[in-house]
Amino acid sequence: MNFAPDLFSASWHGFAVLCGLGVGAWVFRTAPWQRLRDGHQLNALLGAAVVLTLLWSMNAGVYPGLNLHLIGAMATTLIFGPQLALVVLALALAGVTLNGSVEWAAYPINLLMMAIVPVATGRLFFRAVERWLPRHFFVYIFVNAFLGAAVIVLVQGFVASLSLYAAGAYPADKLLSEYLPFFLLLGFAEAWLSGMALTLMVVYRPEWVASFDDRSYLNK
Repeated sequence: MNFAPDLFSASWHGFAVLCGLGVGAWVFRTAPWQRLRDGHQLNALLGAAVVLTLLWSMNAGVYPGLNLHLIGAMATTLIFGPQLALVVLALALAGVTLNGSVEWAAYPINLLMMAIVPVATGRLFFRAVERWLPRHFFVYIFVNAFLGAAVIVLVQGFVASLSLYAAGAYPADKLLSEYLPFFLLLGFAEAWLSGMALTLMVVYRPEWVASFDDRSYLNK
């Protein structure tokens, strides 16, 4: 989704800026920057940002100021970890903003909805799966990568709809009947994309996937 800035008041934008600064400070302090010393890892991160920029540029308009598109947040979180995933998504958002698809004034609120909320949801989902389900290759692919991606899209759609309603941008009945249901269709496409990407990565480049360990998922 690419929100227009006039959908939200100044207080909403201020809240998004504070969230972005707080999360940015956390990323700066805790991100595994040493991984990027490997040229392959750095190229993978920048390549992912470019791919997501192109993916986010292909969107469908629902209402004025509202666009729907795939986000790739679960795949990015599993591959790079939450901190570097936020860097990738922030770069992708900057890319679509530079090409004119989004206004710079809406960057903080879009970063909150399209990066911070999805990555946080993906990280919580991954930790819950690790705790309650066995560490198995098919659990990793079908539950984490496939189902997790769909869950992220649904959570993002719910949070976005709730925020639009709370901000007074659109009435609840219109959001429930003509906006939120599209996330069900988007969730399936997101799940397929995430599952396919992670399957290829763990087969051909497992060392690039931060959340995947051969000893945990294959030796058993």
